[in-house]
Amino acid sequence: MKQFAPSELLNSLPKQFFASLVKKVGIYIEQGYDVINLGQGNPDQPTPEHIVAKLQEAAESPLNHKYSPFQGHAYLKEAAADFYLKQYGVKIDAKAEVAILFGGKAGLVEIPQCLLNPGDLMLVPDPGYPDYWSGVALAKAEMATMPLKEENGFLPDYSELDKEIVKKAKLMLLNYPNNPTGATATREFFEETIKLAEENDICVVHDFAYGAIGFDEEKPLSFLQLKGAKEVGIEIYTLSKTYNMAGWRVGFAIGNPSVISAIELLQDHMYVSLFGAIQEAAAAALTSSQDCVRELNALYERRRNVLIDGLQSLGWKVTAPKGSFFAWLKVPEGYNSEQFANILLEQAHIMVAPGIGFGKYGEGFVRVGLLTSENRLTEAVERISKLEIFKK
Repeated sequence: MKQFAPSELLNSLPKQFFASLVKKVGIYIEQGYDVINLGQGNPDQPTPEHIVAKLQEAAESPLNHKYSPFQGHAYLKEAAADFYLKQYGVKIDAKAEVAILFGGKAGLVEIPQCLLNPGDLMLVPDPGYPDYWSGVALAKAEMATMPLKEENGFLPDYSELDKEIVKKAKLMLLNYPNNPTGATATREFFEETIKLAEENDICVVHDFAYGAIGFDEEKPLSFLQLKGAKEVGIEIYTLSKTYNMAGWRVGFAIGNPSVISAIELLQDHMYVSLFGAIQEAAAAALTSSQDCVRELNALYERRRNVLIDGLQSLGWKVTAPKGSFFAWLKVPEGYNSEQFANILLEQAHIMVAPGIGFGKYGEGFVRVGLLTSENRLTEAVERISKLEIFKK
């Protein structure tokens, strides 16, 4: 069979980090091992029943069997605006300040293509979600990293960044609650970010994927709650985590009208919007009772406590995350992140994500997902205990 060579663009893309994790786990499962997979970020709970029911109802409507409007139905944009007003007190112009996305990842990868020219510079967090790098590669742009250090609460310290790089940057990507660290942003940090963006003409894109997941009675801040945020950027919100709708592929970008317009222009050339029934179900999720969200948040907090308390009882000095459904755990002395992750997989049959996969400053940590039952998390702690790596 003749082999056709992929384009230079495809060859320039970064390797898919999570694909290699899945492959590793698959090998052990095929061999019959009971692997506790804590390495991925795939929600384990079903989509709430009322959202599924709305999809089923909407799927029967012949109106949804036609092409949807290219830029999405107005009712879904209005639902997103209503959601932001109720949840964050932020007033949004549904027509000009909301773009419907095929999931949050799509928006994050599209943004650099919308705003950057080849060679332009984008600031990205390190450690950070690896797919941020994909958007940079597709735009043929360059990136500079902003270190997220434990001593600074895993927030970038702008005073440490090279001033020439900041001056050159056109786009900045932030993510709080943070993947992989579980850190949350402060009002002061967002204010500092807005000031930096104004002074250097930088567009800020805040990935708010875990916006619904905050612990210890602390609701995560939306970037758009800060004065001036809409002038310098946008926020990307996905329904994947808030409503366990990861497989539905629906989210939205919200904020600065010029950026929203650019996203919609690109998507006009790529898609014919989302299946109308999914849009109806998404609108129902955003505008109906949020009890299911509160219950899900409480579930993740219980799981967090089971895991962190259990690991601390072993003598592992770990810190509880403030948000997201991940825990960011410092590896014991004498190991790097890949070595320790391999030991957990090979000897305890537990899969975690090595921190180096999220960037240079992820080294020394592993990311653990809270996406399995409390019983399985307890079992994971017991398996780690048997390794006798930690001292009480």
